[in-house]
Amino acid sequence: MSPAPNSRLAIDPSTQLPSIQSFGELNHFLRSAMADEESLQLADGMGGLSVSIEAVLSRLKPPGGPAEAATQLIDLMTTLREHRALVIGLSPAWRGLYEYASYLAALNNFRVLIGQWLLPPGHGDAVPVQDIGLEDFELIAWRTLGEGMLLIDMHEQLRGQMPVESESGTLDATQLERARSWWGRLRK
Repeated sequence: MSPAPNSRLAIDPSTQLPSIQSFGELNHFLRSAMADEESLQLADGMGGLSVSIEAVLSRLKPPGGPAEAATQLIDLMTTLREHRALVIGLSPAWRGLYEYASYLAALNNFRVLIGQWLLPPGHGDAVPVQDIGLEDFELIAWRTLGEGMLLIDMHEQLRGQMPVESESGTLDATQLERARSWWGRLRK
């Protein structure tokens, strides 16, 4: 028996549930779990996002703060815009999924949050930095990437399903004649 594929998530021994504990683990999982080209591109884009998010989080942790993370936030914003453009360019098979619109909305909301952090205090409707803590930023980042994982998962599931072909072509003459007879009796 061959070993299990590397695309499985690690099982947390305390809960017996699959677990990803860092954005790096998420990046590794995404790279190993994809099958088609668009899924791979989307996973690579999400991997880039996770690397940028990790960079921001490392700068936001005390004694740092948003001012020290400005460069990383700008890099994250750039990566986010590039990834959003990739998502918008996906084929119609993706756009028909409910999860597509949900992921696109999550990306837009995350972009708005980052933009608000980059605005100087007192500028328009910007949310004061102190109102959005490190935990909130990390939570929003995980939720955004979770939406993307759900989109990829649904696409992979639907792609893996083979369309059920009609079995009418496999009917023999006897079955076909019985069906015609039955249909004829219904029409009387």
